[in-house]
Amino acid sequence: MIKKLTAGKEILKWATDNGVAVGAFNFSNMETLQAIVEAAVEKRSPIILQVSESAINYMGIGYVTGMVEVAVDTAEIPIALHLDHGKNFDICKLCIDNGFSSVMIDKSSSSFAENVRQTKEVVDYAQKFGVAVEGELGILTGIEDDVRVAGDNSLFTNPVQALDFIEATGISSLAIAIGTSHGLNKGKTACLDIDRLIAIKDKVSNFPLVLHGASSIYPDITDICNQFGAIFRDASGINTSDIKAAISHGINKINIDTDLRLAFMAGLRRSLYQTSESIDIRMHLNSARLFTKDLVVRKLEMFKVS
Repeated sequence: MIKKLTAGKEILKWATDNGVAVGAFNFSNMETLQAIVEAAVEKRSPIILQVSESAINYMGIGYVTGMVEVAVDTAEIPIALHLDHGKNFDICKLCIDNGFSSVMIDKSSSSFAENVRQTKEVVDYAQKFGVAVEGELGILTGIEDDVRVAGDNSLFTNPVQALDFIEATGISSLAIAIGTSHGLNKGKTACLDIDRLIAIKDKVSNFPLVLHGASSIYPDITDICNQFGAIFRDASGINTSDIKAAISHGINKINIDTDLRLAFMAGLRRSLYQTSESIDIRMHLNSARLFTKDLVVRKLEMFKVS
């Protein structure tokens, strides 16, 4: 087990009790992890650190838990470790057995009955270890790691089904689909269905709700990327006003991945270009880390809006 790691349910309770959203940030290397934790310490904010299955395959489960253990041992803020978009029982079990305090099982592309069955299987195992389980109902479009869904297959969350799903599975939080999408291009007219969110929250009361695909794709960051060699055309994200509205109407956990990647790339590309004769890897990666930290600070300030 990872010493001092905070239970996922405890952080979700903090968010729901305070009418805020906890930031759930994905990482796939040490520098991004450091940036997330340093920003959270600066803002004195609880956070959820997240890894996808592909990030685990890249870093190795031992490196993931080892780095997180160092972080929680020194940060002195509540930190949970969460599996993002677990595709089956086996990856969820691997993470639970290695000390994660929260996991997600995503069978949203399956039938309702099959989603319930496989989600409950994970819940039954996780409960033995006090581990929180996030389920998903409704499908987000876009591409992120192993998550690839075409726009014509998108399906918003049904408010009545949401309550049925929670009661049938025993999950700790529910990821809902209300208009967000994974990846860099969300569509210029992307907006959240706040009325649907209100209807869902009315059905499930104070149950923690999660928003995936919520990156804003800030133009100031993509402009830096493009200035130094990237080609990000028609990149678009979710408006800050929509995110704030979602929090005020009951979203309690917000996942951020794409914005982190963009910030990291902006810092890295600029450093490589401006100091093109340097082979000091640490200097280039530190620039990327600082850009990423500033992005996380920006997010944490936005999420604590009642």
